[in-house]
Amino acid sequence: MAQAESTSSLASKPGRGMPPPPEALRARPVRGSDGVWEITFDTIKFPIEKDQPFRRELLTTQIWDLVGKKVRIRGYMLPTFKQTGLTEFVLVRDNMECCFGPGAALYDCIMVYMVPGKTADFSIRPVTVTGTFSVEEFRDFEDVVRAVFRLDAEEVRQ
Repeated sequence: MAQAESTSSLASKPGRGMPPPPEALRARPVRGSDGVWEITFDTIKFPIEKDQPFRRELLTTQIWDLVGKKVRIRGYMLPTFKQTGLTEFVLVRDNMECCFGPGAALYDCIMVYMVPGKTADFSIRPVTVTGTFSVEEFRDFEDVVRAVFRLDAEEVRQ
């Protein structure tokens, strides 16, 4: 009986059928010997339902703690028409399907802007991007938030 009560009280939380995993169980950032925080897309995951409007209150303490820090993350470049000399691109979790746009999880993409004087070349292979992490809402032409993370990148490596 206690288990049923506990489950029903969790299911009644607004906007969630199940509670998010405790922050202690999420992928934790690890500080490398060079001082750069190694993160994954699981590190920046936060509890949001499909089609739920984004609110900054949904972001975890772990995400806010990364703001302003130099991080390194591995992912795939969303294809663009330009192949070389990219000054900006979208980094996504995987290349199985587009993770940017309607129906995509907000935590599965990062808007990457190369710092002045740096560029990147497109790759179909996974890349590792190093730069300063921040939270910034990127809206489409209908004013819908499509991305919430930004990386001011100093380096993109294959």
